[in-house]
Amino acid sequence: EMQVAESGGGEVQAGGSLRLSCTASGFLINEFAMGWFRQAPGKEREAISCIIATYDRTVYRDSVKGRFTISRDNAANTLYLQMDSLKPEDTATYSCAPVRRLDCSGSWWDYAVNAGGQGTPVTVSS
Repeated sequence: EMQVAESGGGEVQAGGSLRLSCTASGFLINEFAMGWFRQAPGKEREAISCIIATYDRTVYRDSVKGRFTISRDNAANTLYLQMDSLKPEDTATYSCAPVRRLDCSGSWWDYAVNAGGQGTPVTVSS
């Protein structure tokens, strides 16, 4: 069974940093692209970043470009999201998922696989 577990969220002041982790089990992350998503209270889920399976090509939502960095450690079967210069509007629950569109092109988020992650909450105060 494919499963992910997110961790690393917390409360931080605006301008601060957090590093999120997504540990996978039941599958190898190097066989998929991997994506990060977030959902703020009362809002729809947003796709924020994707990293391809093999050559570390990455894509980002415009609102996080230059502030967030997605990376992967295939040996540890873990995905990361380094978040810097955090803003109050980044407040949300962050989750990860394997993505079947392996090149992270187009509407890659439509190819995310539900791996049961509960997400990790991030709160950014002003």
